[in-house]
Amino acid sequence: MTADTFSQLKSLFEQNADAANSAAMASYMRNLFPFYGVPTPKRRELYRDILAEERRSGRMDWQLLDRCWEDKHREFQYFVTDYLYKLRKFLVFEDMPRLEKYARTKQWWDSVDLLCRTVGAVAPEDSQMDALMLAWSSDPDFWLRRIAVCHQLGRKDRTDAALLEKILRNNLGSSEFFINKAIGWALRDYSKTDPTWVRDFLARNSDKLSPLTLREGSKYL
Repeated sequence: MTADTFSQLKSLFEQNADAANSAAMASYMRNLFPFYGVPTPKRRELYRDILAEERRSGRMDWQLLDRCWEDKHREFQYFVTDYLYKLRKFLVFEDMPRLEKYARTKQWWDSVDLLCRTVGAVAPEDSQMDALMLAWSSDPDFWLRRIAVCHQLGRKDRTDAALLEKILRNNLGSSEFFINKAIGWALRDYSKTDPTWVRDFLARNSDKLSPLTLREGSKYL
């Protein structure tokens, strides 16, 4: 099944390749990855039935995901991130080393941010997950720190504010754009639920927050 599915995906991408889009998409991603040139709506349409079948199977095909992740074309990594999110209800804490492997390789904001929403859906009530996100928030790899900062996006009143504060404080004073932007996003998102908490956090830590973070975090205040 893995070999057949991979071959099916490859054939779909090749049949719908667009040289002009390929060059433009690669350029947008700083030529870090080659592309077939399939735009997102079309790409997702191409493998919609595959994902539906995988979801009906009720299990994760890690062999397929690993093979797709190893392919040089970026559309295959997008397939992996879409697959993971589509089948997120089947993921458990014990799967996190596999997701971490993806997060640490072929890194750029596109794949990392797509993985982030899946990581945030894994065992949200499991204290092991909280401990792992706290550990990631201090990891030397700033992409893992970005996932930790943003993994509670959209949780609204289910946000663990104490955990959020610990993670954010571990990243204060950063000069990394992708971290400062992420902190701002996390604060902006939570400000829709608890603006008082966010105002207080901004006031207490204003001297350690970048202008970018302050601008993003206070957008809805």
